[in-house]
Amino acid sequence: MALSPSNASMGLQISLLLSFFMAAFAGPFLDSFDYNWGQSNSQILNNGDLLTLSLNNESGSGFVSKNQYVYAKIDMNIKLVAGNSAGTVTAYYLSSQGQYHDEIDFEFLGNLSGDPYILHTNVYCHGQGNREQQFYLWFDPAADFHTYTILWNTQAIFFYVDGIPIREFKNLESSGIPFPSYQPMKLYSSIWNADNWATRGGLVKIDWTQAPFTASYTNFNDNNACVSYYETMTSCNTPNSNLNNNGWLWQTLDYSDQGKLKWVQDDYMIYNYCTDSKRFPQGFPPECYVNNKY
Repeated sequence: MALSPSNASMGLQISLLLSFFMAAFAGPFLDSFDYNWGQSNSQILNNGDLLTLSLNNESGSGFVSKNQYVYAKIDMNIKLVAGNSAGTVTAYYLSSQGQYHDEIDFEFLGNLSGDPYILHTNVYCHGQGNREQQFYLWFDPAADFHTYTILWNTQAIFFYVDGIPIREFKNLESSGIPFPSYQPMKLYSSIWNADNWATRGGLVKIDWTQAPFTASYTNFNDNNACVSYYETMTSCNTPNSNLNNNGWLWQTLDYSDQGKLKWVQDDYMIYNYCTDSKRFPQGFPPECYVNNKY
């Protein structure tokens, strides 16, 4: 049966609409992540290779990984909000669920135009955080994409920026110091309004005339990760897993990386909880006495 011109036109419109949605929701990001809030403030571009999260005066936005991990090396290229980003926070972190959750945080605290971002890091073990270290970066993180890596393995948690280690939190469970070791964690990222604390302790508020504030993501990589399937079973301990390909599970910092870590901590660290005697007048947390890299 021949279609009338009006039906043919409608069919073409429907076909184009379906093609649009298939293109918009295809690609690696939607294969790997779900939106967990503010979907209207997010976009998938470049055939699924680029994701953006935005904040306006109505809502922020965020996504969460479909996979959960027990030990992982996660890479993401991120380009932060340009211009006046004061009061905004772009968060990128691993987290489990529940009252005694574990969490490994990158948080990027926005600032006024011309002033540097602050990179805020934290580690939660069994529901207890308060292990903050903060850094300036040696580049403008809003001018281009840079690679931010969380390496969580049996030895330590490492934070990397463009392959340079900026922080190490060692596994000292044998000394009675908590370490994330058994709770599966998902990867999250979000952008949100934190102008009650993020910039100069909350003195500088968001300038909503600059909205929307947009962060961009590309080149997600979780190829080196133990994906959690069921209870204690992961992709690293199944019968078909190849431990020879999992050297990252036991990776530590070699001499060169230790030098890079010292350079960052000497020249770019602006806060370390392990040296904040006013905050801990009764004594620092126990891991601080092992060494000062935490």
